[in-house]
Amino acid sequence: MEASAGLAMQSRAAVGVGVGAGPGVGRRGRAVIRVGKQATAASLRVGGPAGAAAAKPLAPLCCLKASRDHDSLHNSVNEALLLKRKSEEVLFYLNGRCIYLVGMMGSGKSTVAKILAEVLGYSFFDSDKLVEQAVGMPSVAQIFKEHSEAFFRDNESSVLRDLSSMRRLVVATGGGAVIRPVNWKYMKKGLSVWLDVPLDALARRIAQVGTASRPLLDQSSSDPYTAAFSKLSMLAEQRGDAYANADARVSLEEIAAKQGHDDVSKLTPTDIAIEALLKIENFVTEHSTSSGPVGDLIVDSQNRRTKAL
Repeated sequence: MEASAGLAMQSRAAVGVGVGAGPGVGRRGRAVIRVGKQATAASLRVGGPAGAAAAKPLAPLCCLKASRDHDSLHNSVNEALLLKRKSEEVLFYLNGRCIYLVGMMGSGKSTVAKILAEVLGYSFFDSDKLVEQAVGMPSVAQIFKEHSEAFFRDNESSVLRDLSSMRRLVVATGGGAVIRPVNWKYMKKGLSVWLDVPLDALARRIAQVGTASRPLLDQSSSDPYTAAFSKLSMLAEQRGDAYANADARVSLEEIAAKQGHDDVSKLTPTDIAIEALLKIENFVTEHSTSSGPVGDLIVDSQNRRTKAL
């Protein structure tokens, strides 16, 4: 999916970001996070041919290339401007609340979360990476192998608990973070967004890159796609209702249909990030008159905007 992105994420210097075992990991292996400032940057990458009308005379190759590059750059700039404009509208209502992306493994949560963090001026965190650093192991797969899934889930909950006490974060969660009710308690302090990707697209994507880093899928098989699809189907059945707890659902099939695509792989992470912002905006505006934290925050923001005018 990242290979089709119109935006490529680049890291700037991060100051004071620390996650480690330290005093936060004791006999029980509980994860504690120390967070400072973090910044990321997005840069435009030109890609995707615009094509030429068959009825027109053939132009020199250099002219065709210049035309394609111009159209691609134009589309990328328009996409980036739409993303930025929508983020500014949504930012007003967020009032510093964190955003948590949930979804199946391989759904692109980290890529989309980085884009959202950049345009919102938030910090990005990947909960799996934080657990790895907190327990001092290089991968989730190794944690599963040397300890257990339960050990990993305990630390995952500790990470989400600590993140929930902070503000202005976009968090990419692990695929199984939704199965523990306590994690929803932490995520509901912010806004949660479900990236809903068709299972066949996930299976194709995972089969291409391999399953070594995904302990729940890693198994020897002569047909990686079939094995991945079978396991993903089982996980989706187990977790479907849990994912539906999210405040907003971003369906890649719906985005592709709106754009006239028959394959979700043609979508860029920026397409998905824009849709996520639209869904977040719909959620917060629908709850603007309701009671509770979301409604109170929006009403307060609206009052402050009225006074400013």
